[in-house]
Amino acid sequence: MVVERLWLLMATERPSYTDILGMRRNYVAKSCKLHFDAAPLKIVKASKQYMYDEFGIEYLDCISNVSHVGHCHPHVVGSGQEQMGKLTTSQGFLTDQLSLYAKKLTETLPERLCVCYFVNSGSEANDLALRLARTYTKSQDVVVFESAFHGSINSMAEISPIRFTENNIEKPDYVHIIPSPDTFRGKFRDEPNACELYVEECRKIVEKAVKDGRKIAAFVHEPLISQGGVIVPPPGYLKQVYKIIRNAGGLVLADEVAVGLGRTGDHYWSFQSHDAVPDIVTCGKPLGNGHPMAVVLTTKEIAESLNEFASGYGGNPVSCAIGLAVMDVIQNEKLLSSAKSVGRVLLEGFKNIMGRHPMMGDVRGQGLVVGVEIVTDKASRKPAKEACELLTYKMKQEKIIIANQGPDKNILTMCPPMCFTVENARRVISTVDRCLTEIESASCPEELERIIGSPVNVTPTQLELTVPLDVLTGDDDGDETGESGAKKARYEDLD
Repeated sequence: MVVERLWLLMATERPSYTDILGMRRNYVAKSCKLHFDAAPLKIVKASKQYMYDEFGIEYLDCISNVSHVGHCHPHVVGSGQEQMGKLTTSQGFLTDQLSLYAKKLTETLPERLCVCYFVNSGSEANDLALRLARTYTKSQDVVVFESAFHGSINSMAEISPIRFTENNIEKPDYVHIIPSPDTFRGKFRDEPNACELYVEECRKIVEKAVKDGRKIAAFVHEPLISQGGVIVPPPGYLKQVYKIIRNAGGLVLADEVAVGLGRTGDHYWSFQSHDAVPDIVTCGKPLGNGHPMAVVLTTKEIAESLNEFASGYGGNPVSCAIGLAVMDVIQNEKLLSSAKSVGRVLLEGFKNIMGRHPMMGDVRGQGLVVGVEIVTDKASRKPAKEACELLTYKMKQEKIIIANQGPDKNILTMCPPMCFTVENARRVISTVDRCLTEIESASCPEELERIIGSPVNVTPTQLELTVPLDVLTGDDDGDETGESGAKKARYEDLD
């Protein structure tokens, strides 16, 4: 009976994995990539820092910075549901939620950053921020890092060098690219005065642009460069660059879409670690814990340069109720101090195992933004993209979801939900240690083909499942986390 009920559920209540994957690849654009594209995971449920596939197998999530305070946090979900049952409307009406949320957000920032614009996505926030800068300065040109990514809409793709090659975009004349302050594999690697050298490069490029008749509107940057390789600017760098930009007549726009709202641990905003205050700040993903919302924060003077702005859904009561709940959780669960302490465990743990891994080139980050650079060897520091990709697939086999990012896709990157624990961190470190040892002693291309080539066509008898007890017994009172309310089963055992 149990076996028949399980197969009936799988056959009648949801399409098969193969059907869903086929529909995805038929009807969703090919450029919309899946994690582990050769053997994608079908995720049906998540809680805290864990995700579950259709068979109840639990994965430790190291990459979902969208779920900032944890997947499906009950306080956040409950606040959204409650407000949805009362009112949702455009921001053209006076509501408690928008005003209260704006006040609470600005209280986390320096006093001069006291005006909010609410929108729906990080790309939209950065687009509006750039519009504000251009309106205020009456200038057009933008200074960005060489590894920058600021969004997917056209105005942001045009100022994101990391996307120029991928999307065949020619660099516009109004974009001025400065070197990312990468002290490991950048232009000024291992230089004792790398900070000053990178500042001087910025100065030269900005001064040349001004001399050529260009007018700088803004320096658009992530204070902690996330998707561009987890690069933390050296102390003093940003403060000096801000001065160069302002002397050229431009504004400073800090993109905190991915790394803001406490993720770096020391402060609510990553720029606050650099003793420098931007003119405009944007934030997106962390605000809604998965709900689509974003914000632009700026000064009254800059805001007054824009006569009118409207967003159909930005700042609606449901979004603001969710945003307020997220901030409640950050405060009540002390997630800033947690991000700082758990991040330290990650950084120190990875650094402790570097000595026995010739392919671990560098470990860097801040709080719960951590990157491990995988190289072919420590002498050349040549990026090892294939090995890093293989490492992510081997980690997936160990039920840990992690990503390889950066311009060369060789940075093992971690941006987990902020409820990530010290125990989680130690598990990741020990698993990376073991898996990287296996890679370093194997032929990488052959191993990569073996790991990621076969699961797509795997037969049912090859799969090991974790089937929740409530599926097997009809008992809905089991442990919903899947940590104790599950037991092992194999397809061959279900015959």
